[in-house]
Amino acid sequence: MSNRQLKTCVITGAAGGIGRALADEFHRAGYEVIATDRVTRPEYLSCDHYLQIDLASLVEDEAYAKNTFARIREFLGGRGLNALVNNAAIQILGGADSLTREDWRQTLDVNLVAPFLVTQALLHELESVEGSVVNISSIHARVTKKNFVAYATSKAALSAMTRALAVDLGPRVRVNAIEPAAIETGMLKAGFEGKPELYRQLEACHPQKRIGQPEEVAHLALAMVKSGMSFLQGACIGIDGGIANRLFDPG
Repeated sequence: MSNRQLKTCVITGAAGGIGRALADEFHRAGYEVIATDRVTRPEYLSCDHYLQIDLASLVEDEAYAKNTFARIREFLGGRGLNALVNNAAIQILGGADSLTREDWRQTLDVNLVAPFLVTQALLHELESVEGSVVNISSIHARVTKKNFVAYATSKAALSAMTRALAVDLGPRVRVNAIEPAAIETGMLKAGFEGKPELYRQLEACHPQKRIGQPEEVAHLALAMVKSGMSFLQGACIGIDGGIANRLFDPG
C-alpha cells in the first residue's frame, strides 16, 4: 500500500482560492483528497474524488445529508479520516438596516451549522485514526468592519465552536481553526476590480505591507494536522500579516 493510500482528507469549499490551495497542499503531502463544493469540478483541481454538494441543503435536508455522508464513506472505503478541513463559507454583506432573515439563515447554515454537522457525521472515521479537524474561520471572528455583521458573527461562532469541540472531544479528535485576514483570492480581487488604489491601501494596512497568499493558509493547515502536533487542541491561529495588532485612530 502506498503512502497516498494511508492518509485521507476531506476539504469543503475546494473550488475557491483557498480551497484549491488546500487541495494542492494535501495532495502533494500524500493525502488522498476528497474535495467538495457546490459548483462543478474545476479544471486542474488536485483531488482524487470530487462531490458537488450544497451545504445549505445538507443542513436543511436530512436525507440529502445522509446521502452525502454515505458517498464520502464510499470514497473512504472503510478507512479512517485523517483530516477534515471545513473551508466552505459564504459572505453576505449588509448592516442592521439591510440584512434579511434569509441572509442570516444562509450565513449561519453554511458557515457554522454545516461544519458542525460534517464533523459530527464523520466523527467515527476521524476518531479511528486520531484524525484532525481544521476550521477555516476569519480575522472577523475577532475584529471586523462595517457591513460584515452576519459574516463576522458566523466566524466568531465558528471559532467559539472550535474551542468548545476541543473541550468536548478531548483526546479523541483534535479541532483547531485558522483565522486569516485578507487573502489574495479571485473573490478578493473581484471586489477591488477597477480600484487599484484601494487595493494598495489594503496592502498597506497590513504591517507586512502585502496581502496573504492562499498557499500560506494551506501550509498552516497541513502543519496543524501533522503528527507530532497532538498538544495543539482548540487553538484559533491568526494568519493576518499583523493587522489584528494594529490600532487605527486619528492620531
